[in-house]
Amino acid sequence: MSVSEQTESEPAQPEPTQPGHAQPARREPTPTEAAPYSATPRRRIRTLDLQRAKREGRRWAMLTSYDQYTAALFERSGVEALLVGDSAANNVFGHDTTLPVTVDELIPLARAVTRATSRAIVIADLPFGSYEVSPEQAATTAIRFMKEAEVHAVKLEGGTRMADRVRAVVDAGIPVMAHVGFTPQSEHALGGYKVQGRGDAAQQLLDDAKAVVEAGAFAVVLEMVPAELAARVTAEVPVPTVGIGAGASCDAQVLVWQDMAGLRTGPVPRFVKRYANLDQVLGDAVRAYVSDVASGAFPESERDFS
Repeated sequence: MSVSEQTESEPAQPEPTQPGHAQPARREPTPTEAAPYSATPRRRIRTLDLQRAKREGRRWAMLTSYDQYTAALFERSGVEALLVGDSAANNVFGHDTTLPVTVDELIPLARAVTRATSRAIVIADLPFGSYEVSPEQAATTAIRFMKEAEVHAVKLEGGTRMADRVRAVVDAGIPVMAHVGFTPQSEHALGGYKVQGRGDAAQQLLDDAKAVVEAGAFAVVLEMVPAELAARVTAEVPVPTVGIGAGASCDAQVLVWQDMAGLRTGPVPRFVKRYANLDQVLGDAVRAYVSDVASGAFPESERDFS
């Protein structure tokens, strides 16, 4: 059962009708639209809802989103949390890493996601260079995302060394999702995309997770962490853990949507599962369109104006 099914909601009220006018027929939702939300809440999912899910043993899904159409579709399909990730650098702006993307580039994407949704909690990444300098810089950047994009929380990378940034943002009244384990913004310092927390490093990763929780984080992303260690972290911290390459014991899971749906081609990380092949689907559609234009089959006469 999804988080949203456990939140409070008011009973649906019948639509008023005008005297002498029949009430319009309602469109029945498709199974995909109806199934995840049998008791759709009238309000946003909150951080407290996600924390309650952990206490009650319910898991929830998070996906990245960078535009209005995917945001609305993902929410309609049952995704409780949407992440406007700095992964937009790779998946929207064409960079090789997440490092170049800026606050000014992410805010319009985040604004589109929040405007297109009414239930999912929207979380925005603080990009590289926007919070590392000081706690004051972190709070200032987070405030921009809250005011200009109207997101509901922010995410930042780093454990013990970033605990004071987490605290500063939380003290400003802004919920923080922390991110430990492999942190893509530190890929050069970490020596590339490597699993974190193996062997003697396990205790440090556990300490990192506990430090950001003590600083006020409402959830912790665990990326590329051994499954056994992720299970330990999940058991020892009171807030939800969100796994990405961290095994099935985490309280939630997150993927980059282009990876999940097969829009991204080529090699993908081991932890990615492709649930569709959108590259082929869209490619087939575009090739059919190109062919119809070249042959004159499109536009047909019924599409003409007189």
